[in-house]
Amino acid sequence: MKPNGSGLPAWFPVWARRLGELSISGSTSVFLLHGNTFDFVPLAEGDAPPHGSVAQFLAEQMFGRYDLVLHYDLGRGLRVFAGRDDKRLREMVTLANQEIAGFSELKNDPAVVLSRLDQYIRTTIVAPEERRKSFALIIDQASYLFPEGEPGRLSFQGSALLVTLLNWAQSPHIKRLNMAFVLIDERLTDVSGRLASNPHVATLEVTLPEGPGRASYIRSMVGPAAIADYSDYSVDELAKLTAGITLADIGVMLQTAQEGVGRLDQTVFRDLKKRLIERHCQGLLEFVEPKWNLDIVIGHEAAKQRLREDAELLKRGALDTLPMGYLLCGPVGTGKTFIAQCAAGAIGAPCVVLKNFRSKYVGETEGNLERVLSVLRAMGPVMVIIDEADAALGDRDSEGDSGTSSRVFGMIATQMGDTRYRGKILWMLLTARPDLLPIDLKRQGRAEVHIPLFYPHDESELKDMFVAMAKKLGTVLSREDVPPIKDVGKLSGADVEGVVGRAWRDSLIGGAKTVTRAAIEAALAGFLPSTQGLEKELQEVAAILECTDRAFLLPEQRALVDREGGRSDLQQRLTQLKSLVERL
Repeated sequence: MKPNGSGLPAWFPVWARRLGELSISGSTSVFLLHGNTFDFVPLAEGDAPPHGSVAQFLAEQMFGRYDLVLHYDLGRGLRVFAGRDDKRLREMVTLANQEIAGFSELKNDPAVVLSRLDQYIRTTIVAPEERRKSFALIIDQASYLFPEGEPGRLSFQGSALLVTLLNWAQSPHIKRLNMAFVLIDERLTDVSGRLASNPHVATLEVTLPEGPGRASYIRSMVGPAAIADYSDYSVDELAKLTAGITLADIGVMLQTAQEGVGRLDQTVFRDLKKRLIERHCQGLLEFVEPKWNLDIVIGHEAAKQRLREDAELLKRGALDTLPMGYLLCGPVGTGKTFIAQCAAGAIGAPCVVLKNFRSKYVGETEGNLERVLSVLRAMGPVMVIIDEADAALGDRDSEGDSGTSSRVFGMIATQMGDTRYRGKILWMLLTARPDLLPIDLKRQGRAEVHIPLFYPHDESELKDMFVAMAKKLGTVLSREDVPPIKDVGKLSGADVEGVVGRAWRDSLIGGAKTVTRAAIEAALAGFLPSTQGLEKELQEVAAILECTDRAFLLPEQRALVDREGGRSDLQQRLTQLKSLVERL
């Protein structure tokens, strides 16, 4: 890198430019690459350049003028690495045997390899300047050499390897020379924390490919053939639609279509993209395809207006006007998940549900979340739904799991507050107990818009909900067939769906093709609303206190908040309800 001068090509990936800048400046000589390290990267400039591995890119471009480039992993041992240049490879083999004693007979033992390299490095440091060779070492699958582990619990050999590398990183003599050490591993959490957090080690994320990078790879895959022969989409359209997908997976998708297995039409492409991203996230993200938009939602007019306005702003590209996230709260059964999915349908952006990413294995949870967040950053705009957010996300003070919950909370909070992704990642936190959600996530700049949801308090609205629920279930119910409802204010959206579902079942058994009035009457007569009055009140009071816009509240709730001492009284009532519920 220092031999190349300070000018780095603009086509280099962001992580590569940063690596080059740090090396050229002499700030550090040890780099840890993590993230999308198994994917392809361009090996040259151009509209349809050749692609190869990260190690190939480093050998050919980043260290293309270095005298000696070595590659090491536990599987293949230490070897000279020149990428695709056979002549350079032969020259470097000769040089390696001259400079490193016993290079060709060096056995594949990490302790022996690093010891021999340490000898070579120390010899180079004291050698006359004219005899010094520029040198780079690439270590693949670095976590197998430098695994995460507490000091004192590693084996003597493992500790020695780590200390050797840290000595290289901290050496001011090495920083002045043309020497670089690049460690590559997909999961940062699998690598020793002592190494990853060391101030002399530059930790760089290899992100998922951006639009221009995807376009150039697709062009290199398509070649001179007409893409229209097997795809409904042009190269530029595919580049836009494949956000969040690795180049390797894009290649598989294109090759499958080219071989005639299936044309890339809307249905095939949607299913492929869903499957590829879910596989890349190892099942930790689930794609949701919204079947409805906000038009089907009954009531909650102010909330629907806000969500529609934000959807329109997103379509217009006014990302700076959008919130970082939303908090949907209210008693169980008020349709929080349904409204979140309808909001995604209105926005027209991909919608994913964050599934349980926690693992019983040390470091696995953080690694899972790291993978998920990298995909979300590449997909934008995307809506992320987190149900039962108070339980799923934990807090900073979680104990009993060696700090895992605290670290997970910190990773989520940091990503939610990263304003570079405003309008690109829309967080939708759902909970019936917003009072249990840490304030760090609820503050402005994270989940900014707090929307409380309540049971229908008007019979006309409730009848409309019966009709809408029948439509959701795939049947028809006439509004005139909904009888008078005695339990207004006590039936949740989930209760209504349950009643309509029972009536639909009875109607089918009776031979009807739609929900009948008699079936609805019978279902209502036999239905018993939940008796959990204290818990319901607790959830309602918590939602009222959490609200960030008076317009979201019902008239009687606004009156409670607006009266003198209204919020203080509600806060006291919430404290009383918590105490009562805990005694049950």
